[in-house]
Amino acid sequence: MDLSDENNFGLIKPTTSQGGGNEMGIRKFGVEIRHKRRALSAINQNLAGAPSYPCVVNKRVLLEKSVICDKNPPNLAQRPITRTFAAQITSTHQPHSQETKKPNLSDKDFSIWEDSPITDVEEDKTTTDQPVAMFLEQTDGVLSEKEQMEEVEMEDIFEEPIMDIDSFDAKNPLAVVDYVEDLYAYYRKLENSSRVSPNYMAQQFDVNEKMRAILIDWLVEVHYKFELRDETLFLTVNLIDRFLAQQSVVRKKLQLVGLVAMLLACKYEEVSVPVVDDLVFISDKAYSRTEVLEMEKLMLNTLQFNISVPTPYVFLKRFLKAAQSDRKLELLSFFLIELCLVEYEMLKFPSSFLAAAAIYTAQCTLYGFKQWSKTCVWYSNYSEDQLLECSRVIVSYHQKAATGKLTGVHRKYCTSKFGYTAKCEPAHFLVENQQ
Repeated sequence: MDLSDENNFGLIKPTTSQGGGNEMGIRKFGVEIRHKRRALSAINQNLAGAPSYPCVVNKRVLLEKSVICDKNPPNLAQRPITRTFAAQITSTHQPHSQETKKPNLSDKDFSIWEDSPITDVEEDKTTTDQPVAMFLEQTDGVLSEKEQMEEVEMEDIFEEPIMDIDSFDAKNPLAVVDYVEDLYAYYRKLENSSRVSPNYMAQQFDVNEKMRAILIDWLVEVHYKFELRDETLFLTVNLIDRFLAQQSVVRKKLQLVGLVAMLLACKYEEVSVPVVDDLVFISDKAYSRTEVLEMEKLMLNTLQFNISVPTPYVFLKRFLKAAQSDRKLELLSFFLIELCLVEYEMLKFPSSFLAAAAIYTAQCTLYGFKQWSKTCVWYSNYSEDQLLECSRVIVSYHQKAATGKLTGVHRKYCTSKFGYTAKCEPAHFLVENQQ
């Protein structure tokens, strides 16, 4: 609310009083005005809850010798009128015949006070030697108190609106606006059935979570070298975890599992699929073509050909749209969530929750303060308090991304193609404020 707007404050109308006659032959300035005055007590009552103020703006009388101060008296109608307009006409006061100097105002000049009529009251019996009250001027204390009350009321009324993020894509057939909400409602139901147990490594006798991290970190580099789609990487990791959760694998076959998972993901997501010989080559010919095809059959039968699963990617794209993201926020969100793909302990979070936490952490990293709008809460179904714990873990991964042996994600996002996103300073304040 603009408190400087004159429409928010009623203009206080000055009352006029006639001078004490023309006995000394003094020429009157202005026009004759009826005897209309507002009593001081009536004005004080109109100020709701305000105490009576004895301080008033006085209209002082003028000496006969000092009536004409200038040959061309100023026309007050030309002066700008503000909300605290207070015209004071003062001169030397002496016990002689006096006459009030009046501004030269035409009938048109009084139009600004005609909105609220002046009530006729009995004229106070005062002598010309005593000051006559014209109107009460609001003090700074009253104005500041009123402004504070209005600001508090505006804060109570204002609520952050929830945007319709699909309204701009109403004419885009690829956005499927008519049933996009039904799609994501189905994804949320399906993500629980496609999740794996966060403790599935306990049933593996020859591999562990560190070996899994090494495999996925290597696949991130392979994915980057082949210039594959983002969806392919997320689906590859999902297929690996779901397969290892159901099938025991020896250590020397673990890399083969990763290659075949990427091959299946490419067949599902990509237009141009890498051939089997390319996969054999990048494995340094550790596996033959026959071994690759046999593992492909085993993996598809184990997963019952169920490859259509909601990965964190589908939720990440939806929540980025709700966050009104730009290129920087999008790249940083993908960088943070790919760091999470390498870590085994992040399997305890659902795909949608992990996507929301990555975006929230990216916003805190870019802007330097916590930010999670109501629109993001509405479309993600996760509040800021729910995301804080996971977000702090993501920040810890960001802090050590360039250290250690597993730096594939960091090197990938240190390139110009990804805007050197990995060089962004982590959101340390999220970890420091942890209690």
